[in-house]
Amino acid sequence: MGFITRFFQRPIFSDKRFVFSIWILVALFAGLKHALNGVNNNYLIFKYVFYNTLDQVNLYAGYADKYFDVNHYGPIFSLVIAPFALLPDSIGTILWEVCIAITLLIAIYKLPIIWKGKVIIYWIALHELYVNATNSNTNTLIAALIIGTFICIKSQKEFWAACFITLGLFIKLYGVVGLAFFFFSKNKIKLIGYLFLWSFIFFVLPMLISSPQFVVQSYIDWYNELIVKNDSNTISLMQNISVIGMIRKIGGLYEISTLVIILPAMFLFALQYIQVRAYSNPVYQFGILASTLMFVVLFSSGSETCTYIIAITGAVLWFLIQKKPYSKYVMSLFIITIIITICAGSDIAPAFIRSDIIRPYALKALPYFIVWLTLIYQLVTFRKSETSVLSNGYITDNK
Repeated sequence: MGFITRFFQRPIFSDKRFVFSIWILVALFAGLKHALNGVNNNYLIFKYVFYNTLDQVNLYAGYADKYFDVNHYGPIFSLVIAPFALLPDSIGTILWEVCIAITLLIAIYKLPIIWKGKVIIYWIALHELYVNATNSNTNTLIAALIIGTFICIKSQKEFWAACFITLGLFIKLYGVVGLAFFFFSKNKIKLIGYLFLWSFIFFVLPMLISSPQFVVQSYIDWYNELIVKNDSNTISLMQNISVIGMIRKIGGLYEISTLVIILPAMFLFALQYIQVRAYSNPVYQFGILASTLMFVVLFSSGSETCTYIIAITGAVLWFLIQKKPYSKYVMSLFIITIIITICAGSDIAPAFIRSDIIRPYALKALPYFIVWLTLIYQLVTFRKSETSVLSNGYITDNK
């Protein structure tokens, strides 16, 4: 372990140009694979959200001649994907992977933590970035929007915070968790007003390339499709990689209501806010950010392997606010989380570990769940004192 630590402490691994280049090259490599080996099915779904909106045909029906599966994104996504959909597939898919990778690159860079902390996030999240890019998914963008919301609220830029919250909500619902930072805003009334403004804008914008009737019907269709999707996720091997899926698959409790799991989780999440006097404390705020990034993945039936680009960012932030020297518990849990994350989504581990152990029981969620519970306890018992288990060692006002 000491050799590995010393190896990655070499200056090249913290050089800004090198880190940024590797991050972008990983996304570029995934995009090139799509272009050379056949465009990923997810990208085709994304592309036809735009064209189906133009043609005003059902966004959530199946089109076996174009792609398999169905779309699960809101009508506003037609405009998000438009610049890429208008290009030839081989070029569009490459630029899509690179561009959404850059959104998270920038979001992490803008976090008010020292460069060393950002380097740790970049390197540890790199594997999940690649997993997400090879699946041509939007989770990298969603992670960026959640972090961007946090940054904007801390910077008193409620206009853009509201934009990121509603954009994430209208794309994939996940963005709504940006409201977790509401209590950190110093302009709450403005934030509420901007939320209504952006909601109206994002609701109306797709009408520019379709019609009001089509957009309204699309939201009805989207709601119905999400209900069907949630039901199908119950027994899906590749979906529901969450606490919900883990409980159902390990215990064989497929009939258990989602609310039985979600409601206690929401109670625990709300319990974090008991420390009202700590709302202005940056360590506490970063704890809420880390918790939010993990919560949205751990308690969604739609979570899959590539969704963990969101959760891993939260887990690393949790690690960064731990007090040094790290306890054996913190260090062991963090290392186990990284190992299971890598084993669950790559060929590094033997195939039987992924296919027979981790995947069937949604065990990728387990270490994150333990990290999240640990963080909940740390935030509920938060104290700004020398005895605190949390630290601001990586936090700075310099961005």
